[in-house]
Amino acid sequence: MITNMIVLLCLSALFPVMMGTDVNPECFPATDCSDIAVNNSGVYTITLKDGPVQVYCDVVSGEQKDQGHWTVILRRMDGEVNFFRPWESYKKGFGNKAGEYWLGVEYIHQLTRRYRYKLRVDLEDFQGQKAFALYESFSVGSEADGYKLQVSGFVDGGAGDSLSPHNGMKFSTFDKDQDLSEKNCAKIYYLGGFWYKSCYATNPTGLYFWAKDHDGSFDIGATWYTWKKSWNSLKSITMKIGRVM
Repeated sequence: MITNMIVLLCLSALFPVMMGTDVNPECFPATDCSDIAVNNSGVYTITLKDGPVQVYCDVVSGEQKDQGHWTVILRRMDGEVNFFRPWESYKKGFGNKAGEYWLGVEYIHQLTRRYRYKLRVDLEDFQGQKAFALYESFSVGSEADGYKLQVSGFVDGGAGDSLSPHNGMKFSTFDKDQDLSEKNCAKIYYLGGFWYKSCYATNPTGLYFWAKDHDGSFDIGATWYTWKKSWNSLKSITMKIGRVM
């Protein structure tokens, strides 16, 4: 009975659509941040196959490569969240959506199987310098396929291309080794979860080091090697996806 009432209410919402007036947003749930009709960045709720999920929406105006409502899938900024976690955590996500977090590789798959997406990676070092890398196509396969990464169409924003070497790789964690190395990259070396190969050119889920604690002599930090040909841990790394209309 209740379900029928909801259906009737949502069907009645089609009339305001045709008349050009406001509609009940509960009848048309957001599927990613591009469906969020706001002008401010912040934490919002989107709806995926498994139900409602909170995400950080980065609302940007400006140049075409930046503008739009970006759905953040990874953010490192202060080291408050532990990223050395098992498979189940990386599958469903963890962290603080207003701060550091990983959305969850299952949710990333659900997003990217529904629409076409581009990926932008924003970097900042401890000197305040910034750069980015843009990929015109980004998607993640199903769990049955190892959450395989598909990324292409690199556009350089000064950061260089550290992600393309990971193209076609399955996702790995310390308790689920799917990389091409003889050893477990996540467990033995790099202390995160990622699409490791043998092992990496970027490790955004690595240990967070403040500049004073890391001189690049060991490569287990949150890094993007091609930016400065350096293993130095970065102040911030953000990975965000935008729907290709």
